Amino acid sequence: MRPPSVQLQSVIDAFGQQGWQSEQIEGREVVQTAFEAHHTHIHLLAQAFPELNALAILGETPMALDKRRLPLALELLTRANKQLTLGGFEYDLDRELIVFRITNLFERDKFDKDIVSSMVHCAIAELDRITPLAAVLNQTADDLLADLSLPLLLEREDLLPPVPEFGEEEEEL
Repeated sequence: MRPPSVQLQSVIDAFGQQGWQSEQIEGREVVQTAFEAHHTHIHLLAQAFPELNALAILGETPMALDKRRLPLALELLTRANKQLTLGGFEYDLDRELIVFRITNLFERDKFDKDIVSSMVHCAIAELDRITPLAAVLNQTADDLLADLSLPLLLEREDLLPPVPEFGEEEEEL
């Protein structure tokens, strides 16, 4: 296996500083890892594009949808995307996965570890936020689907993962 680019090595280093185990995919500028979030298991890929000095973080979680629920789930993801500033949701039809993708262009060859970590945290948080909403949609009885309000579903806060508490050091800031 050829060594990773400076860009991908900076991602590997950032992951290591966070204590995240990852492995490089042979022959590609990609590392992969996995996270257990509050609501779901997330497979995460980080792909460096050295020629662009860019990094794409892609998180994905399984969500099988039947023919009746698929259009509603796609609408749910589209409505969620309208609320986002960074990144966006997709649905992989072939593999039945909800996907969150966020990309950043960097000024330097060595990517800033804080930005890399923030991108990963964003992907995890957004997938963990949307998963229970998609599950509600998926578990709604067929005869009640027409009554399900997706805008109201997106406003539900009772399904949000708990907000991590800040450590004492952060509280002093």
